[in-house]
Amino acid sequence: MSPEPGRPGGSPAARAADSDGDALLQVLVALGHWQRLRILGALAGGREYVSQLARTLQISRPLLHMHLQRLEAAGLVEGAAEIGPDGKAMKYFTVTDFALRLTPDRIAAAARTLTNLTQENP
Repeated sequence: MSPEPGRPGGSPAARAADSDGDALLQVLVALGHWQRLRILGALAGGREYVSQLARTLQISRPLLHMHLQRLEAAGLVEGAAEIGPDGKAMKYFTVTDFALRLTPDRIAAAARTLTNLTQENP
């Protein structure tokens, strides 16, 4: 992912730690769904491929893909395609090393950097 003009590089999760309001909002929206929290919880134990993760969480693969895309866009998970022993392509996901520390001062600083105040969901 390329950084936006005028924005430092790195994932939204990394930029959120530096009080980038748009990035913080993207991370919080990604964390704000119960299924995505379950996905992060399941991946905390180690990397997993999509089909197995869908079975573990008992959700459909299309729904899982949609949630993984949100988490990946926010920089909370990383996906990598690999060829399995049977020759099939398999996409594995892992949780990135992220940490967020929210304080009223950090939220105020992030709020001052928001660029699209009319957008409901980043």
